[in-house]
Amino acid sequence: QYVKSSIVTIAALSSCLVAASLLTAPSAQARSDKTRHIAPAPADSGFGPTASGVSAILIDASTGHVLAASGADTPRYPASLTKLMTLDLAFEALRDGQITLDTRIPISEHAASVQPVKLGLAPGSTITVRQAILSMTTMSANDAATALGEYLGGGSEEHCAELMTQRAHALGMEQTRFYNASGLPNPNQVSTARDLAILARDIVMTFPQDQPFFEVQKFDLDGHTIYSNNNMLKTYPGATGMKTGYTTLARHNLITSAMRDGRVLIGVELHEPSWGATYQQMTAMLDNGFEAPSATATMMASNLPTVVQPIKQNGPSLISSADAATTRPVDVPVTKTKPHAKPVEVAANRPKPHNVTSGWTAQVGSFKLFSSARAQANAVRRMRGEGIARVARLEVHGKIMWTAQVAGLSHDAAHATCSQLSAHGASCFIIPPQTDHLASRSLSEG
Repeated sequence: QYVKSSIVTIAALSSCLVAASLLTAPSAQARSDKTRHIAPAPADSGFGPTASGVSAILIDASTGHVLAASGADTPRYPASLTKLMTLDLAFEALRDGQITLDTRIPISEHAASVQPVKLGLAPGSTITVRQAILSMTTMSANDAATALGEYLGGGSEEHCAELMTQRAHALGMEQTRFYNASGLPNPNQVSTARDLAILARDIVMTFPQDQPFFEVQKFDLDGHTIYSNNNMLKTYPGATGMKTGYTTLARHNLITSAMRDGRVLIGVELHEPSWGATYQQMTAMLDNGFEAPSATATMMASNLPTVVQPIKQNGPSLISSADAATTRPVDVPVTKTKPHAKPVEVAANRPKPHNVTSGWTAQVGSFKLFSSARAQANAVRRMRGEGIARVARLEVHGKIMWTAQVAGLSHDAAHATCSQLSAHGASCFIIPPQTDHLASRSLSEG
């Protein structure tokens, strides 16, 4: 009788367990569906993304030339460097008018539940696109990145990851795959130093108006001060961003853009053993790059052609900004500003040699930020449809300023440019051809 009773009891318990499992299965599946693209990373195998050693590359932003590289094509986990692609999509959406910096982004339960580092946003709350971008470029907030990714993906982070991968391949990032918007561990989410340099260059050259986001060292969010975790902004002269990244398997990762004497370089360091080593190696790599001779004597602002044809060589030595399918002109509104100084006003007032049909320059503003000057130069060049956009360095009372210029104009085109800008309340004055090279040289040398 005891055995029978036990068998009945065990059978009853088994039935209850089966029923319970059936009842709980849907919710477990739902949780799995929600987070299936954030899979746990595998153990360190010593191969592929976790191979020993580091990966690094240094490129010239204006030309795409590779100045130095080591292990640049080794697959690596990108960690939070992934956020640069999320930002790339956001900048494109801003440029195309699909969103604004004041657009409010809802925080889903999934976004609120991601692993730190994060802001600690509550489900059902909202943040603006501006706040999301700043949270990503400063403290690398995962919840903000996830929420922004969901918004860009039409409510699905997974769809956003698909768009990120499509964008990566269109840019020529052949070894890159994205599976989330934040860079949280996923064994299939990989990239290379070379691919990430392509991405960083696309942001620097295609979205100059958004460069200031990467230069922010702190900002206020609902009464709380959010600080940047990028020490290069504090320690490296001329650093203008861009992004840090870390996970246990990805180790320490850094992308830095920097400018000296009007020349912009982009460095990528992946899989470094410590932050100290990361910053030390990045500093040395950038210093060596700036000490090398530049291909251009004068800093030219971005003048990307509509179609960039890659140069075929035995080994890759150039990085293209984008392929023909995705490169489009940047619609940057002309910034209305008054010049902080007129360094070549005397030269501009000299007699104009009317027998010279080209070589005239329209100086269209002075700015504290290099990126702002570059954006203005590009905007005016696009507005006029002619000339060469460039940026020149100016020192005023011990402070560095940047002048936006459109060079290579005819006498009439230069005057027409300034007339059009003046009509909109913007500053502009003209530099004649025989003084242009003197002005450019004195400005670039400070």
